[in-house]
Amino acid sequence: MSTAVAMLLALGLDAWLGEPRRAHPLVGFGRLAQAVEGKVYAERKPAGVVAWCLAVLPPVALVSAVSLALHAASGWLAGAFDAVVLYLATGHRSLAEHAMPVARALRAGDLDGARAAVARMVSRDAPRLDATQVAAAATESVLENGNDAVFGALFWFALLGAPGAVLYRLANTLDAMWGYRTPRYERFGWAAARIDDALNYLPARLAALSYALLGDTARAWRCWRTQAPTWDSPNAGPVMAAGAGALAVRLGGAAPYDGHWEARPELGEGVPPDAEAIVRALRLVRHAVLLWLGVSCVAALLWRTLHA
Repeated sequence: MSTAVAMLLALGLDAWLGEPRRAHPLVGFGRLAQAVEGKVYAERKPAGVVAWCLAVLPPVALVSAVSLALHAASGWLAGAFDAVVLYLATGHRSLAEHAMPVARALRAGDLDGARAAVARMVSRDAPRLDATQVAAAATESVLENGNDAVFGALFWFALLGAPGAVLYRLANTLDAMWGYRTPRYERFGWAAARIDDALNYLPARLAALSYALLGDTARAWRCWRTQAPTWDSPNAGPVMAAGAGALAVRLGGAAPYDGHWEARPELGEGVPPDAEAIVRALRLVRHAVLLWLGVSCVAALLWRTLHA
């Protein structure tokens, strides 16, 4: 029961406060990761493994120690601590804060404004995108980050408590910093990318299943089954293919990065995306969050009934 309550409190805090504007722990972790990289960087996979351990394990150990101490001292204090940690590890409200400016600009016919807003969400060459491509970029980002910013943290919190949420969020952050196939990070960032893939494997598929259940289920399942294997990322593929199918929109396709167009597989099927597709993607993620909360509460009640 305490896990379900902590989830409700954490997502309530996120809806009320959003991400901290100042002194977010992830900012401090980013600085720590940069310092670790500066000390141990080498173009070798073992160096990346050492760097990952030095950056992630101490914060996780600290949160574990505090959580254990509080659980031994006071259930209420422990629950409050868990809720705050999970709140800091999620970013549901921020999805809308980033995506809605894109949708509003597209609705107003302000393509330059939409490009500027989507540039804060994705790494594509935003000035080269037309209105449909801007909408596609924002919709893809909402669907993928629904897993990265919300469902992954909820899954690992349900499994391992506050330390699990921290482990997931820090691993995901290091993947965003080091998990690139560039000359600098191809070997050093290998561990960060593979660990993030492993931690996301089950949450991504549960997120994809949630999208499918809450949208056009048959289309979502078909797109997941046929299109996800064509995507480079083993986890983003199922999430975005199922999400695009659930929304009945066409995503994916070629996108501009660093001055050239990169070929990407098609995702979904149906109509081209527009401002409403972004809004519908946000609604789909929100409904999936409510589904996860409902399932966690039902599971907690069943557990309590069976062990009463």
